[in-house]
Amino acid sequence: MIALIQRVSAAKVEVDGKVVGEIGRGISVFVGIQQDDTNINVERLVTRTLGYRLFPDERGRMNRSVVDIRGDILIVSQFTLAADTQNGLRASYTTTAPTLIAQPLYDSFVMRARAAHNRVATGTFAADMQVSLCNDGPVSFILRS
Repeated sequence: MIALIQRVSAAKVEVDGKVVGEIGRGISVFVGIQQDDTNINVERLVTRTLGYRLFPDERGRMNRSVVDIRGDILIVSQFTLAADTQNGLRASYTTTAPTLIAQPLYDSFVMRARAAHNRVATGTFAADMQVSLCNDGPVSFILRS
């Protein structure tokens, strides 16, 4: 399981021209699920994502998490993160989990994040989404479980 987390000042997701998720200051989390991922991966990645220190403390060092600052979280499924890009000029999706495996794991990720932090918005799984965000910094990290 892979997450691309970005510190944002604002972010939103639209599906068919309608906003389905929107946040203020916090993090956007793009989640890619691989074939061999399980709920163990979900639990580890949620813990790391919510605890990852990417907000500045009083000295300007990245020592605070989204939970510490009581920030917002926008979670968006993005299967392309789990693609194999090692060779050639086109991604291979042989490493990505099929929908029947990926959707329950994504739903579990969202559920666990909401249980730990009450400021969570989402996109729509497997939809054609338009994501807008203002990356603050820019600050972006790739986390793997």
